[in-house]
Amino acid sequence: MDTIFAVASARGKSGVAVIRISGLDAFNAVSQLAALPASPRTAVLRTLRFEGIVLDEALVLTFPGPHSFTGEDIAELHLHGATATINAVLRALSKLSGLRHAVAGEFTRRALENERLDIAQVEGLSDLIEAETEAQRRQALRVLSGALGEKVEGWRSQLIRAAALIEATIDFADEDVPVDVTPEVVALLSAVWAELNKEIAGVAVAERIRDGFEVAIVGPPNVGKSSLLNALAGRDAAITSDIAGTTRDVIEVHMDLKGLPVTFLDTAGLRVTEDVVESLGIERARARAKSADLRIILLSRFDEPPSMDPFGDDIVLVTKADVNDAGHVSAVSGVGVDALLSRVAGVFQTRASESGIAIRDRHRIAMQVAADALDHARAHLASSPELAEFIAEDLRSAVRALDALVGRVDVEHILDEIFSSFCIGK
Repeated sequence: MDTIFAVASARGKSGVAVIRISGLDAFNAVSQLAALPASPRTAVLRTLRFEGIVLDEALVLTFPGPHSFTGEDIAELHLHGATATINAVLRALSKLSGLRHAVAGEFTRRALENERLDIAQVEGLSDLIEAETEAQRRQALRVLSGALGEKVEGWRSQLIRAAALIEATIDFADEDVPVDVTPEVVALLSAVWAELNKEIAGVAVAERIRDGFEVAIVGPPNVGKSSLLNALAGRDAAITSDIAGTTRDVIEVHMDLKGLPVTFLDTAGLRVTEDVVESLGIERARARAKSADLRIILLSRFDEPPSMDPFGDDIVLVTKADVNDAGHVSAVSGVGVDALLSRVAGVFQTRASESGIAIRDRHRIAMQVAADALDHARAHLASSPELAEFIAEDLRSAVRALDALVGRVDVEHILDEIFSSFCIGK
């Protein structure tokens, strides 16, 4: 493949900028610019020159393949981060034979193609780059480390073992193999099926950690929703007024709440109104509140019926505690605001503890397909164990579904397991 190069650090002025080069001509390129010896070293400080002109003094790092990020020879130029310096070095590299500027994501794609990363790790890397909260960072780093790939490989290994046992009864019935493989196959399938369903259940929470939880503040007009939102945000994010119906649209405030990404939603006051525009805002408020992960339902007094029926972990509070002795929270005095934030954080921390390693809907779909295939295989085993061909096909379907996460498995893996386990043939 072509040798590619690109700026690997953030755009704009900086103390240090990094230009990454990957491919067969990577070391030759830095040798031309930095007069490096033929034998690459780990790191060296060199003056970069091109066509007799000094470009910069840079730290040059070399990473011989396959033990590099892309699996190819990689060189990095750590330059002074002036825009003019970066552009001068990029122009010089573009004039070298065999080099071209990388397209978006090409370094990571080469890492995938050279089996330095699996697809899930690539997704983890993307999430890590985008991480804004501690929970997002930890989750993305866990996926990038290969934890999901390791788990999926374990499932695949067990399914390959089960497939080998089933295939042995089909293709090698007259050889020296166990007659009844059903108990071991059932045990293997049940174990994988249980783990798959556990991971599937945790995907929704993992997605919320990545994309953010939503908390809708709901209640009648003038109950203090916008004031509470401002108090939670620590700034004037929403307009407050004594005039009912001021909030017509959903106002969002994004927060890092004890390491978790949380968006608080200020919604229109829920009431019956003849105002067409306000009615649209109320309909939108109800729909958004229902789809939120949590609702804070505000009341003016204890005996007031809630504007929405609470369910699950929803929080019901009486507002204006600064003038209402029975109130729980006050946006004016700040009474109860910290306690409310802690309560919301506690709800989401509990949910976050239930998340698994799989973090995307793509992962959930692949695991669900695999689990459904295992359901079919277990049903065949329970009703008609002699239907080995159908069971084997179910197992192949399950493995193919998992291939979407970490690569492929073919018949050679199954044959290897058969020959090594049962000493079949020569």
